[in-house]
Amino acid sequence: MANLCYCNTNKLFSECCEPYILGFQKAPTAEILMRSRYSAYCVQNIDYLLATTHISTRKFYNKNETLIFASQNQWVKLEIINTSEIIVEFKAFYLDINLKSKIHHEKSTFKKERGSWFYVDGEWF
Repeated sequence: MANLCYCNTNKLFSECCEPYILGFQKAPTAEILMRSRYSAYCVQNIDYLLATTHISTRKFYNKNETLIFASQNQWVKLEIINTSEIIVEFKAFYLDINLKSKIHHEKSTFKKERGSWFYVDGEWF
C-alpha cells in the first residue's frame, strides 16, 4: 500500500520527499528541503539530515542524539506557516516518548551553494 508523504502535501511519499532523501533529486527550494528534512525525521534518515545541514553548523549536531530524538517521537503533522527564498517558518507536531503532544515551532534559515540547498540554523518559538 502506498503511503502519503509525511510532510502533509497529500502526495505519495515516493513521489514527494523520498526521492530527495534517497539522493535521486536535489531539493529545488528551501521549503522543499525543509519538508524533506521533516520527512527524514519521520523515517529516521539521519544521514540525510546531516548531509543537508550546512557545513558551518553541522558540527553542532550529534548523529546519535538526532537518531534518538527522531526515533523516540511520533511525528504527527507538518504545518508550513510562512516561506521566503531562504526562510521557512513551520510547526512540527509530534508526540514525545510519554505520548505528550508537542509542537516544535521554528523559523529556519537555508543557504544555497553549488546548486544544493542546506539548512543553516533556526530560531525556536
